[in-house]
Amino acid sequence: MRNRLTRIAGLKRPLYTVALAVALTAPALAHHSGAMFEEKKEVTLTGVVKEFQYTNPHSWLLVDVKSADGKVTTWGFEAEGPSSMTRAGIRLKDFLPGTPVTIVGRPMKDGKPAALWVKATRTSDNKVFVPARGFAVR
Repeated sequence: MRNRLTRIAGLKRPLYTVALAVALTAPALAHHSGAMFEEKKEVTLTGVVKEFQYTNPHSWLLVDVKSADGKVTTWGFEAEGPSSMTRAGIRLKDFLPGTPVTIVGRPMKDGKPAALWVKATRTSDNKVFVPARGFAVR
């Protein structure tokens, strides 16, 4: 009897381990979804940096964009956290408040003024910053 119980308990442990792994992985996969952004559409905007939130798990570049009628809208451009941004050559000091930029992003599907950061060009020196370069295998 004891041998049989040991075998049953031995089988349950791997099942519990698999269930725990699935439960912990699912939220992480959902969190990293880009489903809220347009897949193919891109916007290109020119403005000045309001703030660069160089934080985990995602960084945000906030850019004030002035329309033809003079109205200013703050757009948020999402990118990865500081470790990926550093690998891409992007540092907090690269986008100080007041820095003029032209930025390309994949806008949110709901029309809010936010996008996935694809590429930013600092207009003072035409330096290009691409967050996805932080994922390049070297």
